Amino acid sequence: MGTASHVVRAEPRGNAPVPLSVLDLAVVGTGHTAGDALRTTVALARATEQRGYQRYWVAEHHSMPGIASSSPAVVLAHLAAHTERIRLGSGGVMLPNHAPLVVAEQFGTLEALAPGRVDLGLGRAPGTDGATAAALRRTDRLDQGADDFPRQLAELTRLLDDDLPAGHPLAGVHAVPGPVQGRAAGGVQSAARPPLWLLGSSGFSARLAGTLGLPFSFAHHFSAANTLPALDLYRSSFRPSAVLDKPYAMIGVSALAADDKAEARRQVMTGVLSMIRLRTGRPGLVPSPEEAAAHEFSPMEREFADGWLANVVHGTPDEVRAGLDALVGRTGADELMVTTTVHGPTARLRSYQLIADAYDMPAAPDAAAPVGRAA
Repeated sequence: MGTASHVVRAEPRGNAPVPLSVLDLAVVGTGHTAGDALRTTVALARATEQRGYQRYWVAEHHSMPGIASSSPAVVLAHLAAHTERIRLGSGGVMLPNHAPLVVAEQFGTLEALAPGRVDLGLGRAPGTDGATAAALRRTDRLDQGADDFPRQLAELTRLLDDDLPAGHPLAGVHAVPGPVQGRAAGGVQSAARPPLWLLGSSGFSARLAGTLGLPFSFAHHFSAANTLPALDLYRSSFRPSAVLDKPYAMIGVSALAADDKAEARRQVMTGVLSMIRLRTGRPGLVPSPEEAAAHEFSPMEREFADGWLANVVHGTPDEVRAGLDALVGRTGADELMVTTTVHGPTARLRSYQLIADAYDMPAAPDAAAPVGRAA
């Protein structure tokens, strides 16, 4: 695998303190379809590529009507055909839901489609409820998947590198596309394959990522109280590896910029109401701003909304820039991955453009035609 400077580390654009990236759940709002959401994903990937965002990751969630990103590899293949430069990745693939060989072959295929542009972010949570997780795994032993994560990760890594040792139960199995093809053709084994990231919202993956010397992405956007302890654990556990010589921590942050503070608040409440419904067992499409404004919040819902909003950076572009700068200052994050959950595409696209403007991130000319290779 290549060095971290080639596949992980990046330089910030414009006046941003660290590189900025995008986490997309392909949210589906009321009055819209999954097709609408996925077309917005393509438009947003192209727009953020043009403004110098570093990565575009899609998340794996299941059995949630308001999210269309249940199959990250499928979405990423489509994005590879419509972008040129931006890194594409999973934020993440929930490894216990899948056989490691399947993941290795899916991401080997993505690497063949978009050489040098693919990240493989891995999580150990199911990304759904227990019944759906059981349906995905065809087992009722849901504890086994999370507890078995280090073994699954080791197996996946060996499959990606095609170095299963003699005596391993899977010896002789090859992930294709993969390094075995280069050797079969008499060529030198390629050093390029998707770099692994570990994702987490607690200390387990933080410690594992540090021990293995892997980059780590923390879900600050829904586990803010654990951010600093997890990052401290990652950094204290870190051991240099062939991938990284020092820790590299990215954090996910919910952010929304609008032309004025009132509009930002109006838009962000759609995501708040959607989260309340999800947390109370009523998942659905993301409500419209009008529906959110008309909703009568119970005292318990109001308390949840206030706590949730405390960790959503929203407001005018200058206010969002100040909030993101402060977050980098508090956490020492090496990269920020911005996620924006609102009802419709216009507010999302506008927010990412305004954030780029706030940091004077240079605009690149639009590609003449969508292609699948890095520029």
